[in-house]
Amino acid sequence: MELRGKIIAVLPLQSGEGRNGLWRKQDYVLEHNTESQYPKRMSFNLWGEKIDQFKIQEGQWLKVDFDIDCREFQGRWFNDIRAWRVETISSEMPANPAAAAPAPVTATAPAAAPAAAPLPPAATPFGEQDILPSSSDSDLPF
Repeated sequence: MELRGKIIAVLPLQSGEGRNGLWRKQDYVLEHNTESQYPKRMSFNLWGEKIDQFKIQEGQWLKVDFDIDCREFQGRWFNDIRAWRVETISSEMPANPAAAAPAPVTATAPAAAPAAAPLPPAATPFGEQDILPSSSDSDLPF
């Protein structure tokens, strides 16, 4: 999968030792749809030598290719979004912000659209005659 956007956070480097030796992992937060009123964010990670290879910094505009995986640990499930290729678009906002976001897919309209059906006449508002009289033999308190 691929996503384009701006890096808004570089999270601290994590490291440890596992059965296969030392490991390093770093998480990043990418914001896409930046021109929208409600931009979307995604956290992804890089492992090992890819951290040094891509040298991601806050404020960069990137195209990130990634895979999504899920794993189970002690009865709980966790998503993992792991980047495998990162390309710099720009260190600043592109002149055309739409270039940083994927182009929306739009359906083309048919050549000749059928005429719209006429609307029914407007209904009259409710009046006193539409209210049912209350009866005392009702179980309802109102």
